Amino acid sequence: MKAENLKRIVKEKYGMVARQKSLLVQQKGCCGELQVSMINDEYLNVTGYNPDADFGLGCGIPTEFAGIKTGDSVLDLGSGAGNDCFIARALVGKNGKVTGLDFTEEMVQKAQMNLEKTGFKNIQFVQGDIENMPLPNSNFDVIISNCVLNLVPDKHKAFSEIFRVLKPGGHFCISDVVLNYELPAALKKAAEMYAGCVAGALLKEKYLAIIQEQGFSGIEIKKEKSINIPDSVLSNYLTESKMEMYKQSGTAILSITVSGNK
Repeated sequence: MKAENLKRIVKEKYGMVARQKSLLVQQKGCCGELQVSMINDEYLNVTGYNPDADFGLGCGIPTEFAGIKTGDSVLDLGSGAGNDCFIARALVGKNGKVTGLDFTEEMVQKAQMNLEKTGFKNIQFVQGDIENMPLPNSNFDVIISNCVLNLVPDKHKAFSEIFRVLKPGGHFCISDVVLNYELPAALKKAAEMYAGCVAGALLKEKYLAIIQEQGFSGIEIKKEKSINIPDSVLSNYLTESKMEMYKQSGTAILSITVSGNK
């Protein structure tokens, strides 16, 4: 799929989600159409959690391992309705600052509405492309992201931009979806799967190599778990025989939380 087509699909899908949150009753998890919830109710006991800002689109809790300190300046990539930003704000306190960047205008508007309810003055939401962030160099102590980088067509540019806007000595902590083996072609070609985050995922080794190529050090996987796709979903993309081959292949879709230092 061409980069411009993937971006269009992502913008259309997440714009629709922002306008119709009720869809998430049936589409729980970043893999919307797949009906796969990857973090379940883990957010409920996290300080700063904002239910109105949680659309169930994540595949981890990056703030759990991000080492965010009081007074830090934090950037959340693909901030959606703002949930991880509100959690980060609870960690940085009044003297810190949190910026949310999202590609979709409707999501930025939804996040802004949620922010207005809180009265917080040290959170801002910006619309922009992760491959070309409208943000200054060396501006953030910590960058987080939750199930978003896999949707970015050019991950080299994305991690290059992350490196650019981090302060020297800063670090990132990102939850994302990767593979241990290549997906079957039928799954790879499905536009719905791209927009739902699974078929756009890279092999784990390639993903980590891209991060290293951009100059990051101390790259570490903090958490990893498999994502199981129900037969009812697989049958929409694979014949019965190919579905069995897929199951026997050892191919796993993984949710990982990875960190690295500038």
